[in-house]
This record gives sequence, structure tokens and C-alpha cells, in this order.
Amino acid sequence: MIPYGRQSISDEDIAAVVEVLRSDWLTQGPAIPAFEDAVRAHTGAPHAIAVSNATVALHLACLALDLGPGDRLWTSPNTFVASANCGLYCGATVDFVDIDPLTLNMSVAALETKLEQAEREGRLPRVVVPVHFAGQSCDMRAIHALARRYGFRIIEDASHAIGGSYLGEPVGGGQWSDITVFSFHPVKIITTGEGGMCLTRDATLAARLRRLRSHGITREPNEMEGAPQGGWYYEQVELGYNARMTDIQAALGASQMGRLAEFIARRRVLADRYETLLAGFPLITPGRTPDADSSWHLYVIRLTQEAPTRRAVYDALRAAGIGAQVHYIPVHLQPHYRRLGFRPGDFPHAESYYASALSLPIFPALSDAQQDRVVQALEQAVRPGA
Repeated sequence: MIPYGRQSISDEDIAAVVEVLRSDWLTQGPAIPAFEDAVRAHTGAPHAIAVSNATVALHLACLALDLGPGDRLWTSPNTFVASANCGLYCGATVDFVDIDPLTLNMSVAALETKLEQAEREGRLPRVVVPVHFAGQSCDMRAIHALARRYGFRIIEDASHAIGGSYLGEPVGGGQWSDITVFSFHPVKIITTGEGGMCLTRDATLAARLRRLRSHGITREPNEMEGAPQGGWYYEQVELGYNARMTDIQAALGASQMGRLAEFIARRRVLADRYETLLAGFPLITPGRTPDADSSWHLYVIRLTQEAPTRRAVYDALRAAGIGAQVHYIPVHLQPHYRRLGFRPGDFPHAESYYASALSLPIFPALSDAQQDRVVQALEQAVRPGA
């Protein structure tokens, strides 16, 4: 089986993890800031806070921006459920903004229209979470301009997008948002096993994120309500969580960062090969924009009406040993969100996209021969009997 995604672990990665295992620190040690420094150096963001996973990162980002009951969070329906659940964790109301049919990201036009209506009704969001689907950045400059006009805060869900760029700058630099979140799950661009990170240009937000990841506890005298009683002293100044990443994970992440450019280069070659090899097939290949260079976490095609059904193509690929996948079932169609009042037809572009979407394998170790096998199996599936 050729999976849709797979981690790439080198001998250097293994050695980095073994070094930590033989050290005095398995957690809360020097590997954490070393990994954070590597990501900061790549993105240009002044502050990076490593956490246990990207879902936690989204949750802590919402808390750091004081999202709570009575507030509203808007995100894209074309994403994993975590992009919306983070708002529910905080007691906020969640809503969605339909996608752009070309980029499959949050539509700026739809966002502007929804904001205009929300302003009239007194229902503006406190936080908007644009999702860089498949690794291609949203139009963050336009979303940032709307944030300044309507007063909402921005969390970039860049779980797919480390290594991508927007307007010539690395995703994660934070020029157009309050906080950016990365994911380091094994199928993502780099991996720590499980893991995530928040990045920000705001020192106050960074300090709060660090407290929130460690029970709301501080050892910084300037953050305490009382005078320190000794070197052992700490204070819990707010309710936080144990959201820490281990040094074992961080060592793997720092080692992987040394291969980020290599990973992205190979993904782009594979994406370009797909674009060429799939020419003439009854499908639509991913849309590209001049402002964003994707990290190509996913390669998503959309089947046209001339092709067999998505289920038929999916089953044929799976039978041929090709681990095709579907990203994503629109969040508002999940049973939990339907119980909150959402219905089919609420976000038609996301629903139309989902009905025909299929993710093909793309990961750095995918060989040209394996990719050719994927394309051959896809051709047999979309042109049966040809």
C-alpha cells in the first residue's frame, strides 16, 4: 500500500532522539528551546512555543486571546474538526465562512459579506481562524485588513503549511496574524510524532502561552502576585494545562527542521509531476495563486462529472494498493455540529468540493516510479475499460 502521507526518519533523526534518551533531560530540558529556536529562525517569528499537539496549540491560542462564553469564533468548514473545536473548548459560539472554489481556503469575499451582516446584527466574531488548506496560505493580507476594520483577532491554522510561503515570506512569520499554529503529526511536513507550536510577534501573548502550556504556573517574579520565597517558589496565576512537548519529541523536530528545505523541494517536484501526468484526466488539479507557494502537505484532486463516482474511484485505488484519502468532510456536517444547528446547504462551496475531492499520495520518499503507479491506477479508475 502506498499511503497518502508518510514520515521520513533518518539516521540523524534517530541519533538525535537517542542522545536525549541518554541525557539527564527527557522533558522540560534544553531540547525544547533548541527546537523552538530552529522554527523561529526559519519563520522569522520572534516567539515560538512548542506544545503537545496542534489541537492543544489552537486551544491555548484561543485562551491567550481571551476567547470565552459569549464570544464567536469563525473558521473554514473545509478543515479538520480541531480548527472549530478550539472555540467550543472555550465556551464560544462557532460559525463558518465558505471557501473559495479555486484555493479551497476561506473566501475573503464571503468573509467580508458575513462581517458586514454580523456588524449590522451586533454579532461580530472575536477570533477568525483561516486554515491554510493542503499547505497553501490564505490571502492573509486581505484578512488582516478586515480584522483591522472589524476588530477581530486572527489565529492562522497553518498545521499544513510549515515550509510554505506567502508574499515571498515564510508562513509563520506572523505579519498578518496574532498567532500561527503548526502541526508536527507524522503525516505533516516535519514530525515530532505528536506535537504542535504557537508562533507570535507579541511578547505578552508569548508569555501567556508559555504559562498556559504549564498549568498556568510562573516562576517569573514580575508575573507573581507575591514576593518569591526562595529558589523553589512558583505561583499558579491562572488556570492552565499540561500541554508540554517532551525533549524526545523536540529533538526529533529540531533534526527534522534541518531537512525541511529538502522535504519541500521534493513535494513541489511531485506536485508538478502530478500536474503534468494528470493532464487530460476528467478531474481538476489543485488551484495555485501567485501570492502563495504551497508546502504541498496534500495533493487534492476533484473529479468532474465525466469521471465515475468518488466512491468508485476511491475503492478502485484502494484495491490497487493506493492509499487515497478524503480531506475533509465539512465540519458543519458532522453530527455534533448538526446538533448545534448547522444543516446541509449552509456552505455550498465546501459541500460541492467535498463531494468530488480525493487526496493522492504525496510525501518526500514517494519515488517517481511509485507516483507513476498512482497515476496509472487512477487512470484505470477514472477511465474503466479504456
